[in-house]
Amino acid sequence: MKTDVEIAQEAVIRPIGEIAEKLGLTNDEIEQYGKYKAKITLSAFERVKEKKNGKLILVTAINPTSAGEGKTTTSVGLADALHVLGKNVAVALREPSLGPCFGMKGGAAGGGYAQVVPMEDINLHFTGDFHAITTAHNLLAAVIDNHIQQGNALDIDVRRIVWKRVLDLNDRALRHVVIGMGGKAHGVPRETGFDITVASEMMAILCLSSGLEDMKERLGKIVVAYDRSGRAIRASELNVTGALTLLFKDAIKPNLVQTLEGTPAFIHGGPFANIAHGCNSVMATKFALKFADYVVTEAGFGADLGAEKFLDIKCRFAGFNPDAVVIVATVRALKMHGGLGKKELDKIDMEALKKGMANLTKHIENIQAFGLPAVVALNAFPTDTPEEIVLVEKMCNDMGAEVALSEVWAKGGEGGVELAKKVEAAIEKPKNFKFMYDVNQTIPEKIGAIAKNIYGADGVVFTADAKKQLKEIEDLGFDKMPVCMAKTQYSLSDDETKVGRPSGFNITVRELKISAGAGFIVALTGNILTMPGLPKKPAAENMDIDEKGIITGLF
Repeated sequence: MKTDVEIAQEAVIRPIGEIAEKLGLTNDEIEQYGKYKAKITLSAFERVKEKKNGKLILVTAINPTSAGEGKTTTSVGLADALHVLGKNVAVALREPSLGPCFGMKGGAAGGGYAQVVPMEDINLHFTGDFHAITTAHNLLAAVIDNHIQQGNALDIDVRRIVWKRVLDLNDRALRHVVIGMGGKAHGVPRETGFDITVASEMMAILCLSSGLEDMKERLGKIVVAYDRSGRAIRASELNVTGALTLLFKDAIKPNLVQTLEGTPAFIHGGPFANIAHGCNSVMATKFALKFADYVVTEAGFGADLGAEKFLDIKCRFAGFNPDAVVIVATVRALKMHGGLGKKELDKIDMEALKKGMANLTKHIENIQAFGLPAVVALNAFPTDTPEEIVLVEKMCNDMGAEVALSEVWAKGGEGGVELAKKVEAAIEKPKNFKFMYDVNQTIPEKIGAIAKNIYGADGVVFTADAKKQLKEIEDLGFDKMPVCMAKTQYSLSDDETKVGRPSGFNITVRELKISAGAGFIVALTGNILTMPGLPKKPAAENMDIDEKGIITGLF
């Protein structure tokens, strides 16, 4: 069996100008990064902004397991399947982070015969967007420390600087550091730390901005610290908003690549869904909706995280919503949610499957609660039996959700035609889209609505520290914003060991953070870390490149 990178390397990749032409983009509206990558100029949107939007299809999943679900693979394969059916289609995805690429996950550009290419470039640096975010974020951090060194005119409380530094790698040793050591000439000593770049508020800002001016305004609103009286200090007060914005002059432009089958692919921005809002940029999705009749996009991890944030945060800011939602599952993963160990998944266990189906049916309920039609994509494995597939179909059909067997990993677009047809049918169903909460509710009410309605929790508990932060946020007037939940992806609860559909639990909020530039409040639960660590055997150990530039082990 060929690896993903081997399949990608054997692909015949079309010049990016041909892909742009499929969308109706002119040569003047793309900026090429070599033969197979391009950025789309912001002026291209102005030309088509009055055009009617295409149909938007959101791909999400059950809570992920180590058995794998294949959400990105399904997103790419579904777009290719719609292309097979003769549709003018594009796929819009997040950019991969180097942290998990070299850590546990390996590459993140789909898999098998449902990939975006050039796969190696997309996974390794791409067009430099993450570098721009890292640099801008750390410029702001450097300016804060320089301001203190040069007299501290803003009376910044050095114990209350909330703006850390970032790096796009998994490095647990940088979670807590002391800077400014070595004497007076080297700065003021203080404790701080590093987050991974995808957790930066600037990543969220890039992905939620509608243009450069909006981005400049959002960057200026970032709360970086508090003064000794407790006043929130904004980035704009440090007089570098213009400099920060110019670092994004190219990064803000959506990236254009292609699938193995030549379907246009917008790949732009990459916030994690367990610690951030987990969706590609608003701009990329808006561009895609104007240039294609069907747009397939995805939200990170399970529907309790990525899809909830896509609908409650991204759609709220962007002014659009999906026409249909695809929930990706596998028989193997459902059996894991039913209590089977990874080594037992090849055996037939209908009781475990039935029990694990509770996770999938909860996600169907949640999508329907938003007023949207759901289609289940059952990612096919050779070990699946007709008996197991019939059970999944029946339980989903009983809830009003169609099920399609997806074979896009092995067959590309042709393996997703059944799924594409059922998605087309779902798009025509009546919709009554609604948010899960009103932004003008209190923070506890908003978190409670998510916890009870989406996770199935009995209630929400705030730690003593979170209660203090809640009062401060309310006193500062930052409480009328959406909530971005930072929670484990492996469970509907905040305890990753509680798989399936747990009940009788509370969600514990241990910290609340203001992301005033992004426009939301981050509620941290459980043991979510904003700087991951590497596993015992990092994926990086399997990677290599030869003298001809051929890469191996990326995925």
